[in-house]
Amino acid sequence: MAKTRPGKRDLDSYTIRRTNKVVRAGDCVLMRPSEGDTAPYVARVEKIEADNRNNIKVHVRWYYRPEESLGGRRQFHGAKELFLSDHYDVQSAHTIDGKCIVHSFKNYTKLENVGPEDYYCRFEYKAATGAFVPDRVAVYCKCEMPYNPDDLMVQCEECKDWYHPACVGLTSEQAKQIGDFVCSDCSSEDLKKSHNTYAASPLSNGKVEPKRQKR
Repeated sequence: MAKTRPGKRDLDSYTIRRTNKVVRAGDCVLMRPSEGDTAPYVARVEKIEADNRNNIKVHVRWYYRPEESLGGRRQFHGAKELFLSDHYDVQSAHTIDGKCIVHSFKNYTKLENVGPEDYYCRFEYKAATGAFVPDRVAVYCKCEMPYNPDDLMVQCEECKDWYHPACVGLTSEQAKQIGDFVCSDCSSEDLKKSHNTYAASPLSNGKVEPKRQKR
């Protein structure tokens, strides 16, 4: 954290203009972009200070949107996804338009309703090199893509893996209405077992029943 320079003093908080919203260090804020038709910038406030003329500045650490990174936006990036960058800056507090919440990825996926102020972050981003931390995440489905919380997925009742409906030949409507879904790999394995595995208890007529696979 930067040290306060002579003639400056640290502030505990700042009240956003024309609102009663109070910003403190550690809060995430929406900052006015230079062009009015673009989405607001998102930053985490690291420090608030004022000079002897009472000009208030905020030291911020920027969040980047996927399209602002060197690799650009990819299929698995959610609409509300942000990267916490190593890009620090000092801005006028008057450019703060509002507050927001940047959730952890895990907490975001548990939200029942996502509001305009809700975002999430699962990567830190090195602005100079384009590197991400962590550099690897779990992948799902036949397409082996990281999870996008905006996408509908179905879970196989057998292997518990998750799949995009389109990757397993389903429409979104079919996926919403389906009961127990079993992927093609598990279905093939079940069929093989039903032909080769038998119950150990014979019936009264001397016949042996095939073992039924639980779904």
